[in-house]
Amino acid sequence: MLWVKTFHIVLIASWFAGLFYLPRIFVNLAMETEPAAIARLLIMARKLFRFMSFIAVPAIACGLWLWLVIGIGSGQGWIHAKVGVVVLLVIYHIYCGVLLRRFERGENRRTDKWYRMFNELPVLGMLAAVALVVIKPF
Repeated sequence: MLWVKTFHIVLIASWFAGLFYLPRIFVNLAMETEPAAIARLLIMARKLFRFMSFIAVPAIACGLWLWLVIGIGSGQGWIHAKVGVVVLLVIYHIYCGVLLRRFERGENRRTDKWYRMFNELPVLGMLAAVALVVIKPF
């Protein structure tokens, strides 16, 4: 069980690194006008999105293993709230992919200020998930 927890924590930290940084690349893409810089940022964004998508699967699988197989949180309300937060983070992740494709097609309609605000959402998700696991409010 401790190995699964260890992998879960490391994989979640890695996934969140992508969730924090990809929207920051979007901020730069929204401000950039130089075609060479845009191309470089798009390469970075594609590679990061691929990495974070690859990492998200085992991260979530380890969490599900801890809950459904080992029984951590079974019958407690906090685990259901945490799963809800994770679902919202997965939706955020998928939407990052949608935004990336819009940038690739040259169809971005958002400002850098919008992306700066969008960039803060995973911080709130991480805070909620960690608080639910540590405090177990219900």
